[in-house]
Amino acid sequence: SRSMWSSELALRRQILAALLALATLALACAGDARAQTSLLPEALAIVAAREGGLTELDRETAEQLYLALRTTLPNGRTVTLVDLPAGPARDQFYLRLTRKNPSQIRAYWSRLVFTGRAQPPREAADADEVRRLLQSTPGAIAYLPLDAARDPELVILLELD
Repeated sequence: SRSMWSSELALRRQILAALLALATLALACAGDARAQTSLLPEALAIVAAREGGLTELDRETAEQLYLALRTTLPNGRTVTLVDLPAGPARDQFYLRLTRKNPSQIRAYWSRLVFTGRAQPPREAADADEVRRLLQSTPGAIAYLPLDAARDPELVILLELD
């Protein structure tokens, strides 16, 4: 009976050690998630070139454009979309605008491209290329972190925070 008690105690210690290890791992992951969140832009803005003639964009139209549910503005004007490269700003943009996480957005666009229904937005290498594309492409819109969007050559169409 003594050996049964000691083996039961050893089992309880193993279970306790495993639970402590899981708790430590969960706390480490939560800390990592908080650290990654703090690196994300606080606010994003959909922008266009100031000379392009666009002055505003409502959230519903922006969502429809970035989900390829429409390719024109309500006034019939064709729009060219520009994406930032894959990363935290793009992920945050789609999450805030469409409420779809990065894997959902990738799957969504993969289906659209595979079926030939749409092409994804043009991908810029960085914020500087976004600015150049907006200046050189009539009807282009893009998104940038709000601090980068505050540029005299750009107009903020919609803020997402």
